[in-house]
Amino acid sequence: MPKFSVIIPLYNKEKDVETTINSVLNQTFTNYEVILVDDGSTDNSYKVVSDIEDGRIQIFKKENEGVSKARNFGVSKAKTEYIAFLDADDYWYPNHLENINSLIEKFSNGEWFATAYDKRFHENFKSNMNSPILKKGDHWLGIVNDFFKNSLIDCLAWTSAVCMKKDFFESLDGFDYKITNGAGEDSDLWLRAALKSELIFSNKITATHNLDGSNRISHTPTLRRSYMDLNKYEALAKNNRYLKIYLDLNRYSFALQHKMSNDIISFKKYVNNLTLDNLNLKQKFLLKLPRVLLIFLFKIKSLLERFGKRLSSF
Repeated sequence: MPKFSVIIPLYNKEKDVETTINSVLNQTFTNYEVILVDDGSTDNSYKVVSDIEDGRIQIFKKENEGVSKARNFGVSKAKTEYIAFLDADDYWYPNHLENINSLIEKFSNGEWFATAYDKRFHENFKSNMNSPILKKGDHWLGIVNDFFKNSLIDCLAWTSAVCMKKDFFESLDGFDYKITNGAGEDSDLWLRAALKSELIFSNKITATHNLDGSNRISHTPTLRRSYMDLNKYEALAKNNRYLKIYLDLNRYSFALQHKMSNDIISFKKYVNNLTLDNLNLKQKFLLKLPRVLLIFLFKIKSLLERFGKRLSSF
């Protein structure tokens, strides 16, 4: 029986998916199965993966219903106790599953696990995730006592570096498919998981978030997305300061996205529901900027990233 089921949702990623799968096949820890769910791809993605010969790979085809349903479907087909997620344009270093397995061996009562990751902006620029937990050093691993405090810039949990016990995932009812096109379906699950169980984390970077991948759902126009409902966690935030800040920073991000899309009603809704004292001066300044200037600054930000300079309003 394999120890891990690696769940890979696939939709029109013919340029990236072979690299992603090869990063799994090159793992030093080899006791796993791969469950690849083609979510109605219209390019050559299915042919690319079908041509890869390895008995550990199972491929399922279904109609296009979005990444959350594809992941949930993949988990339903898993035969193992542990589920590791990997998106079809991200990739793992060869020691990623070995790193996750070390966490499981050391913290056998844990219900979900994650590793540090880097962010690939383009082929010539990578940047480590940004979290205060990394100050503990590259070799630190352990129980995270405050998930939200350590996730205010880059979230500790990122899909392609997370592993969950299958029964824990099912107890959370999986990914919420009503949230669509990268509008918080991942964040919503990690939030629910963190409220239920402490994350087991490794500071060793063994996964890469490929922000330069093809056909990214995060590039979907704002007004075609269905965003996560932050307000349903507000009551819990009354007794959890960092959860409240975490929620408000997400509201801030959603507000900027809607302002740039000229949806002023939604922009005001997000702003009115956040506590401005939870934002820094830079964030308050950006909220007040005219839409045209805000769009211009974000273009400058993207341009600077092409030259290896990462900027953030967080």
